[in-house]
Order: sequence, then C-alpha cells, then structure tokens
Amino acid sequence: MPGPVFLTGDRVELRTVEREDREFIARHRNNPAFRRVLGDARPMNLSAATDYFESVVVGDDGETFLICADDRTVGLCFFYDLDETNGSAEVGYWITAEAQGNGYATDAARTLARYAFDERRLVKLTARVREPNEASIRVLEKLGFREEGVLREQEFVDGRRVDLRLFGLLASELER
Repeated sequence: MPGPVFLTGDRVELRTVEREDREFIARHRNNPAFRRVLGDARPMNLSAATDYFESVVVGDDGETFLICADDRTVGLCFFYDLDETNGSAEVGYWITAEAQGNGYATDAARTLARYAFDERRLVKLTARVREPNEASIRVLEKLGFREEGVLREQEFVDGRRVDLRLFGLLASELER
C-alpha cells in the first residue's frame, strides 16, 4: 500500500514508498521488458528489494516516489546522484506494462522536475536512456530535455551492446 501523497500532478500522485511496496517493485523490475530498459539483468527477490529499499529509498542520495493514478500504483519515479553543491541530480521513471500509454510517465517526470527545481532548488536535471527506448525519449523531450551526448555501446543489455543517450534540462527550460 503506497504511503501518503507527497506531490500531485495533473494525472498522477507521487506517494512515499513504504516497506510494503517492496513486492510491487520486485515484481515489476523482474519483468523482462523492464530489465531491458533498466539495463539490469539480475533478478530482484524480496531480499534484493529490501536492499534496494534500504539503500536507495531510505538513503539520502535522492528521492524515490510511487506513481499512483486512479487509486492504483502504476510506476516509480526518482532522482539520484544528488549533487547539492552544484545543484544537479539524475532522474528516472518507469511505468508498469499495463499502465503505459496514458501519459503517467510524462506527468510524473514533470511533477518530479518541478519539485526538484522549485523546492529543492536544483538548477539541472540529467537523464540517461538506453537505446532503443523511444517512449522514454519522448517523455524527456516533452519536458524540454535536450540531448547532450551519446555513450556508444556503453552497456550490455539482453545479449548485445547498446548506446546510452544523455539528456539534460536546466530549470529555466522546463515545459510547465
């Protein structure tokens, strides 16, 4: 069961992640389609989800939220590699297979970016997208992210080398 609402977008609510949400995270992270997008070939059992919860969700290197729409949990969004000295962080998000195509990722990423810029006073957000994740690229472009480079054949995913595309967004560029 998701925690309390922390941020509200046009279509989604971003809620705190609670210990009980580990099963949701593990179940969806084990989906082969997600593993390809995330570039993570390792299975995530409840123990690994607990480690993830303790190090990423509870840790102080960013913030993680459940994406909720229509009274159900539909994904996860987060920022990490928080550099408060320079005012930057990297963002990420994913939507469950059955909830994709409804604009939830775009609304969640926009809501998270507003929070990062307006309340956390960050000045830049970055994002990395593994090829060929066109849906994620469209989300970033809708928000005003610009491609800043490509790391060619940077990662090994699903038996082959893939490029990693780098995007950046300054606070003044966010499409609100």
